[in-house]
Amino acid sequence: MAGLIGKKIGMTRIFSEEGIAYPVTVVEAGPCPVLQIKTAESDGYEAVQLGFGAKKAKRSPKAELGHAAKAGVEVAPVILREFALGKGEEYEPGQELTVELFEAGDSVVVTGTSKGKGFQGGVKRHGFAGRPASHGHSMSRTPGSMGPGTDPSRVIKGKKLPGQMGNVRKTFRNIQVIKVDSERNLLFLKGGVPGSRNSYVLITK
Repeated sequence: MAGLIGKKIGMTRIFSEEGIAYPVTVVEAGPCPVLQIKTAESDGYEAVQLGFGAKKAKRSPKAELGHAAKAGVEVAPVILREFALGKGEEYEPGQELTVELFEAGDSVVVTGTSKGKGFQGGVKRHGFAGRPASHGHSMSRTPGSMGPGTDPSRVIKGKKLPGQMGNVRKTFRNIQVIKVDSERNLLFLKGGVPGSRNSYVLITK
């Protein structure tokens, strides 16, 4: 089914009627106008293209303004994403999708880009134990042996090594919707979701 594009606001906690505290991520989800319908006849696949946010007119290329105008949307969205269409789903260009797609208790799939942590060593990136920290040597966080020596005399592909950490696409599944605030277009999702504050996420059932 089609989902929503949202912006991660931050984390907090809310209490249930029984007094149970739930850590939640607050996501501003929608409203997302439908800008284009992809069909198997013209595009080779079926999907719906949604937008989120609004660019300033002076920062919007004419191509983006024209694309939005075809769907009856006055401003160019900040971000465009496509969602696969399920069987029997029908949408019209210009239609708005809101947080009312979801209800408290739903399980959703959240996709985003994880926080970038730069170039990191093996201890932080892969959880290496490191070497003993006592007796005065300075190599406590080195990765150690790289592998076989004479044969095959190279580092085997896939060896866990220091390198770029984070800033990759991540998908979290079975995230529970704790609360839906339709007046402010907010979703309260149990636990954490990938990304930093003000980053964009995709939410589907």
